[in-house]
Amino acid sequence: MVGTICNALAARRANSQRHNGETDMRYQQIRGCRLILTVALAVLVAGSSDTSARAGEPVTLKEPVTLENVVTPEVNEAEEPLAAEFSLDAAVHFLDSAAVAWQKQKNCLTCHTNYLYLLARPAIGADAPAHAIVRDFAEKLVTERWPSQGPRWDAEVVMTGAILALNDRATTGKLHPATRTALDRTWTVQRPDGGFSWLKCEWPPMESDDHFGATMAAIGAGAAPEGYAQSDAAKAGLDKLREYLRREPTPTLHHRLMMVWASLELTDIWNDAERTAALDELWPLQHADGGWGIAQLGPWQREDGTAQDLDTSDGYGTGFAVFIARRAGVPADDARIAKAVEWLKTHQRSSGRWFTRSVHADNEHFISHAGTAYAVLALQACDALPKQAARTPAASISDQRAKNQVE
Repeated sequence: MVGTICNALAARRANSQRHNGETDMRYQQIRGCRLILTVALAVLVAGSSDTSARAGEPVTLKEPVTLENVVTPEVNEAEEPLAAEFSLDAAVHFLDSAAVAWQKQKNCLTCHTNYLYLLARPAIGADAPAHAIVRDFAEKLVTERWPSQGPRWDAEVVMTGAILALNDRATTGKLHPATRTALDRTWTVQRPDGGFSWLKCEWPPMESDDHFGATMAAIGAGAAPEGYAQSDAAKAGLDKLREYLRREPTPTLHHRLMMVWASLELTDIWNDAERTAALDELWPLQHADGGWGIAQLGPWQREDGTAQDLDTSDGYGTGFAVFIARRAGVPADDARIAKAVEWLKTHQRSSGRWFTRSVHADNEHFISHAGTAYAVLALQACDALPKQAARTPAASISDQRAKNQVE
């Protein structure tokens, strides 16, 4: 079933692929005309209340993002201009808009967009309608959809439990009942060998192998508040999971860095020497400009057979590397970290995002959403976000959840 779905989605994406190898001049002309028409239409329709990001202009936050007013961000493109200066507000607006728009249009949670949004948003403030909307959607997945229709995939169970747990820790510090339900259900989809059957759609680094799912399960259970990892419900599953992670080869540097994170959340997986060895693989890959590129983190093959770009730094590669290094205790004033932070602050795009080229195909580049989430997490981990950053007016999480329930 999963393979059929992945194949269908891959075929749909392949059919919509706009270019391969060399850039087609005709496409560039059409895209330019389409962009002009799109911007012109947005101005005519929205007028002075327009909340979309125009190319080359900084984002000005006028009101909190909601399901009613969300404007889908422009497509992720390498050609988008760099921002004139770093703007946390622009990053917030992009993350809120991308997550809420995805939920509204797709009616699902996905690793690269709204799951990672729930990980990153508390780092810049969780008291926002957009955060409450996405959090409420994740909870209802557990409490309403699963009892009536069941999960779509085992991966949905694992990711939902893990991300809700991380979000709980970052917000209330308490284990929400929906989170406990999702975590408990995780062990019902665990294989006898301790791992999980993951989505393998050839969309790395998140949907291409089983190891990613196992590390996410470990991270979520280990991070869950109220000592969940020591509970009777989790003990047997975690024992098998530890054995799996110690036994199975880690296929990529990306996943070895995930193991660094997992072993800091859950005991008896990796020791200090193993964490240090993974970081020692990372440092030589840092580019002269201070960043890393996602393509450096695994030997993934592009759909069209062309070579990966190993020379360009991007939001995911740099943000993820810094986030993991800081989790592992590398000081923020370490010269390598400081150089990466400078790259992040000078390579934000005008929309507020950090562009990351897909390592699979030149289509939508949704990995840019995850790259933006990790860029924000990295800056927060280095205490490099503005001290008095502007915040959009918003109800509290509890108030917004109550409002969502009524609606």
